[in-house]
Amino acid sequence: MGRAPAHRKALFSNMVTAIILTEREVTEFDPNPPKVPGRIITTLEKAKEIRPLVEKCITIAKKGLLADQKAVEFATTAERGSEEWKKWRTSEQWQKWAAARSPGVMARRKIFSIVKDRDAVKILFDRIAPRFTDRPGGYTRIMRLATPRLGDNGTRAILEFVGKNDRVVVKATKPAFGEAAPAAE
Repeated sequence: MGRAPAHRKALFSNMVTAIILTEREVTEFDPNPPKVPGRIITTLEKAKEIRPLVEKCITIAKKGLLADQKAVEFATTAERGSEEWKKWRTSEQWQKWAAARSPGVMARRKIFSIVKDRDAVKILFDRIAPRFTDRPGGYTRIMRLATPRLGDNGTRAILEFVGKNDRVVVKATKPAFGEAAPAAE
């Protein structure tokens, strides 16, 4: 990429954050809403370097979600600070809950070390990772654009999440030749 290692790492971190933040909820006061959720346009070389990082983040988030789901069975519904909560907090159920929840917390910390944005981590765990729970891999796609970038003639590409912007192929229905068509009057 022709950059110093620290610059390259910061560039990759910012681009991973950018594609995750395109999935945010858009409000009317948002100064820079994404044109298409789950999609960024960059150079082909950068897209090829970013793709493994994005997929790694989604895989880590999926494992963290599984840990959070396992921790739910040991959790309590008591209000924090109440007598019931204090009793649960000193019980063995809390120990099990903490042990089951720790992989989920570590997953969030690991992703935060990559993207360095709390909103991006929240979006990744709340919106993106649940969408790919049944998918074993291949969460993103790279599509090369025909028009090069103005200025330096660099090859542009789209990096996007799979599934959200997929084209749906609709088969045409066969005409019924046996039936008589209504005559136009």
